[in-house]
Amino acid sequence: MTVPEEFCLRPEEFCGVARLFPLPNLVLFPHVMQPLRIFEPRYRELLEDTLADDGLIAMALLRPGWESNYDGRPEVEPVVCLGRVLTHRRLPEGDYNVLLLGLQRALICRELPATRSFRRAKLRLLQDRSSMAEPHRLLALRRQLLTLFQRLLPADEESRDDLGALLGKQLSLSDLTDIIAFTAALDIRIKQGLLSECDSVRRAQRLLSHLRALVPTPPPTEVKRRVYLPQFSQN
Repeated sequence: MTVPEEFCLRPEEFCGVARLFPLPNLVLFPHVMQPLRIFEPRYRELLEDTLADDGLIAMALLRPGWESNYDGRPEVEPVVCLGRVLTHRRLPEGDYNVLLLGLQRALICRELPATRSFRRAKLRLLQDRSSMAEPHRLLALRRQLLTLFQRLLPADEESRDDLGALLGKQLSLSDLTDIIAFTAALDIRIKQGLLSECDSVRRAQRLLSHLRALVPTPPPTEVKRRVYLPQFSQN
């Protein structure tokens, strides 16, 4: 998707500190939108602080073992996705419905001391880069990604329309890779690995490998056994 200019992240405007929203089952990517239902008191406070400030939230993935310390400060993966709140609606019971737009990868340099109910961290923005590749190679990667993604989509009209809209956009390889990585039914740790890869060509190659593993293998064609006549008559 094309990010409206008013929602883009300008590095010079980022103070370097962001609120952390850690979850065990979500990896946000740049260029995608994620609806969220915010109901825990500490994350209500986080959102209210966000709305009063810069509108930015860093979505982080909890590391394995988080269950024993979920209400505390369990470890998170160091690479996060910085997102901006596009819309929000406060519900009668005090919960919020939020639409968050992924903007840019970032690295947690250090987590700040706890002064609020939610967590904050010093972040370094990560720039997307591309290893050396000839234009025809980039086009081939893009074509392979789209072909495999099409095979994995449900065979319904809405999914085909969504794919048609995606095909109709002149997305860069980086943007396309992030959108497919977010959408595809990949293991959450695989998604985190793709988020952590800043080289768009290597990221696309890794995603291709994972998508191929998801594509159903057709059943082997039954080969009829050929019956040979005996060389000598047994009569």
